[in-house]
Amino acid sequence: MRRFCSILLVAAPLLLPCVEGFAQGAANDASRTFVLLGSTTFTHRVMEPYQAAIEAMCGHKLTVQPSKSSWGLLGLFKGSGDFAMISGPLQNEIEALKGDNPDLQYGRLVTFNIADTRMAFAVNRNNPVRAISDHAMRGILRGEIASWRELGGPDLPIMVVMVREGGGVGASIESQLLGGKSITPAKPMLVQLSDEVIKMTAMLPGALGLSQMSLVTGPDVGELKTDHPIEQRLDLVTLGEPTSEMRKVIDAARNIMSTVAAK
Repeated sequence: MRRFCSILLVAAPLLLPCVEGFAQGAANDASRTFVLLGSTTFTHRVMEPYQAAIEAMCGHKLTVQPSKSSWGLLGLFKGSGDFAMISGPLQNEIEALKGDNPDLQYGRLVTFNIADTRMAFAVNRNNPVRAISDHAMRGILRGEIASWRELGGPDLPIMVVMVREGGGVGASIESQLLGGKSITPAKPMLVQLSDEVIKMTAMLPGALGLSQMSLVTGPDVGELKTDHPIEQRLDLVTLGEPTSEMRKVIDAARNIMSTVAAK
């Protein structure tokens, strides 16, 4: 017995580093990387400025892959990510996917509101028209008003630049301004991502860009104001109920954005 105790006393200093290393490894295992897919609006408004703070609060690493809301949801179903980022009504995004993907389990999607932001109508910097009524904007988006001349501007056709089906900005406009009806301008220009909306609006004198407010800040475009601003919901979406560790990400994002909104 004395010999056994002596062996333990000798071995303890040698085992201690191993025990400490195991404990550290267990702590590292608790921290994992979650993948967020989808909305560039969510990315610009939430993740780009506050990702480090969210990671510090939730204890996990986050990999962000921006595209558009519907693609984020599709990636979620394919198992490419843990969260989808969306910036428009979930039902609108589902409708955008159903045409090519009718059999996905849409009833399993669970949304968590993280923040709200405002979209903006962008115009070329040389366009003198900077304010119109909601009624006039509906006329443009329905194809009933086709020229800036009808609004007191230059004799140029109105080219509506917007993200192809599945973008959060378009979904929010359809929901809040058009009563759920589709955007059908006289002269549409469809692009893949929201950043391209601003680029094309800056290039084309007659362009009207459907964009996010945070992007309508440079010298090459201006904002066309309407009677009432259009708010966008910025949501995280999971496929089924999130795990306890995923909820930490959701709670951290909410807490950070509520603090920002309160300032």
